Amino acid sequence: MHVTAAVARQPDQPFSIETVELDEPRADEILVRVVGVGLCHTDLVFKAAQMIPPPAVLGHEGAGIVEKVGANVTKVMPGDRVAMTFRSCGACPRCLKGEPAYCHTMPMLNYAGVRTDGSKALSANGEAVAGNFFGQSSFATYALTYERNVVKVPEGVPLELMGPLGCGVQTGAGGVMRSLACEAGSSLLVLGGGAVGLSAVMGAVIQGCTTIIVVEPHETRRKLALELGATHVIDPAAVPDLAAAVRTIEPMGVDYAFDTTGIPPVLQATMQALGPHGVFGIVGIAPPGTPLPGDLMTAVTFGHTVKGIIEGDSDPDVFIPQLIDLYRQGRLPFDRLIRTYPLAEINQAIADQHHGDCVKVVLLT
Repeated sequence: MHVTAAVARQPDQPFSIETVELDEPRADEILVRVVGVGLCHTDLVFKAAQMIPPPAVLGHEGAGIVEKVGANVTKVMPGDRVAMTFRSCGACPRCLKGEPAYCHTMPMLNYAGVRTDGSKALSANGEAVAGNFFGQSSFATYALTYERNVVKVPEGVPLELMGPLGCGVQTGAGGVMRSLACEAGSSLLVLGGGAVGLSAVMGAVIQGCTTIIVVEPHETRRKLALELGATHVIDPAAVPDLAAAVRTIEPMGVDYAFDTTGIPPVLQATMQALGPHGVFGIVGIAPPGTPLPGDLMTAVTFGHTVKGIIEGDSDPDVFIPQLIDLYRQGRLPFDRLIRTYPLAEINQAIADQHHGDCVKVVLLT
């Protein structure tokens, strides 16, 4: 079938809106009519670094309506409302342990740009187009996905906004609620007030953290962080020593820190802001070769932990329904982060998000 997609062709060129051909679903595949898809920093990193050889269709926070299912699909049927998330195999030791974010075949299933047999489901004028990004490639009006990727979305919530639950929101909220499992009464430092960082703030409020510090350069995002439950905000441009600024708030250091920036000097400074037995969770994408932050003997002396986090240690079939319930209760108002744009305006949306005019973009198809 012919679908409209935002195609990445060159790292330094805008996405191009094109008509591409999408295969019919195979026995294990699900065809979803995309109604909304979140724009994630990971999409832009993959495009800029050509981590999937172009031309490619990216997008991994899609939500929509099931149109067709392959013969082997039993989890959903045509007409079901679904949010799409990362793909996992469901059979390796980590998946069987309920830790699909650390699936043994995570890179192959999510980042290869092809199906597991090496084929590509997309083409443009006879040219093969890479897809299958996070098992969906949802910067398009339709996407092929899999049973492990989809979670049903109940009636009564805006389907077009549910896509970010599949990555950004579950990474931020899950990082605090699941990976770090912050206790009530604990202190948390959040580095970066984008969608993932502010989702972490909301997760910290849910967990009952009593000190929630957000470091963010954009004033509008600092203001929003306070509205969402942060107790303190810091403009990094206004403080010469980040760790010292944090310790004016928590003199003994924070119990937990959560980085979304991947900026090496920020990572190093954060280690100096940790209290005894502090845990530093990292989701930010750092430059290749970035060493683990901190000093070994300091970490030993104070019992510090540095923890890498993927997708908030989430099992989407369990956690995304929990996030939807929290949203319906008004305890996870992630829709306050979102500004919607038509898919055709993806390049303007990227520019606005980069400029700080909005926190989270959702592209409507």
